[in-house]
Amino acid sequence: MQLINKWTFLGIPAVIITGSFLLSMVIWALIPDSVGVKYSGAGQAVMWYFFGLGIQSLTLSFPFSQGLSISRRNFFLGTVGLFTVLAAGIAALYVVLGLIESATNGWNLQGRMFAISWVADQPWFIQWFFYFVMMMFLFLLGFWFATVYKRWQATGTLVMSLSLAVLLVGAIALITLQGWWPAVGAWAITLTPASIGVLALALVLMLGVGAYLTLRRATP
Repeated sequence: MQLINKWTFLGIPAVIITGSFLLSMVIWALIPDSVGVKYSGAGQAVMWYFFGLGIQSLTLSFPFSQGLSISRRNFFLGTVGLFTVLAAGIAALYVVLGLIESATNGWNLQGRMFAISWVADQPWFIQWFFYFVMMMFLFLLGFWFATVYKRWQATGTLVMSLSLAVLLVGAIALITLQGWWPAVGAWAITLTPASIGVLALALVLMLGVGAYLTLRRATP
């Protein structure tokens, strides 16, 4: 049912990856090789699109699924299952393109879009795990926001956003007042793609449970 919107869920991600790559190639070609390695963050654009996909996968298809008498459990499992496969495929594509990029000296232009050193220095399965988990995190974050809106409408979304902002500001204030920033900085330096992936995986599980419980009482 989700794949009825093939352009939204398959076509646009393909266009984002292809378009960002070709534009980066043109920019790299215009920059002299004497500057050294040329980095581009455009390759990660499709990862951020997963946040929008999470929102659209609920708002575009959930009312239709309820009209077909599809249970909320099956809708949730089918939707998350589809995006698990999609995220796994794109993560594998990132790894392969990163290997080609490294082997060809950045497409013979000294470019780095998929083989970003911090991630590319890791074994291929760590790279795949990192990309996969980050895409699932962004997808479920968007999906959860959409379920909150469906359940409590604009008021609930506003209250939730303000609550998260208050918690964030409170955490920053506590760290500042306690003088913990050096310790936080030292901890952040030790983070690796694998450790960040594990932390993101924990958030993915929490968001998945929260989204499902909210969806059970959401209105179409």
